[in-house]
Amino acid sequence: MIEIIDSSFVTSAPNIRLSPPNEEQNEVAFMARSNTGKSSLLNTLTNRKSLAKVSATPGKTRLINYFDVVFMDRESQERVNAKFVDLPGFGYAKVAKSLKTDWESNLTSYITDRAQIKVFVHLIDSRHPDLEIDASVHEYLEQICTPDQTILTVFTKIDKLNQKELSELKKRFPGALMVSNSKRRGVDAIVGTLYHILKNEDA
Repeated sequence: MIEIIDSSFVTSAPNIRLSPPNEEQNEVAFMARSNTGKSSLLNTLTNRKSLAKVSATPGKTRLINYFDVVFMDRESQERVNAKFVDLPGFGYAKVAKSLKTDWESNLTSYITDRAQIKVFVHLIDSRHPDLEIDASVHEYLEQICTPDQTILTVFTKIDKLNQKELSELKKRFPGALMVSNSKRRGVDAIVGTLYHILKNEDA
């Protein structure tokens, strides 16, 4: 079994210029429309109740937050060090005409130029899988993603769907992962997938 055995807050930065130095390509960037459950998922993945602050006001956080994370394969005892990067939420309360107008321009620069990013985790509310803003983000990620980077689509709040709706979602997005923070469904799959990607292994 693969688990995250340690995690800690490192720093916050307003842009790429002030981001912490990092010699490795081991960053996992979490991005989502505001109010999608991003902070809650970070807390669930790391088994920390308040590692990432859950804001009462969606879209309020405008900083890039960094966390040191240690993965461990309980069977082999192998460890992988990584950084989780919590990016500000985008597109709250309106549909974006383009990514750059709705999301801060410095964040667009960040995800394009930050070579240390290994995985882009795009979280989507499972109840709203077809919003234009999420389609724009996914399209943009596909445009800028390099061969040594991976895009991971994760649908959140699947406990809000009935079985038929969930089955339909899985059919439409066969490569995506499904998660429920409150029920802890799908959490182990995300942790394991990230571990293998960071190690350049097939999951």
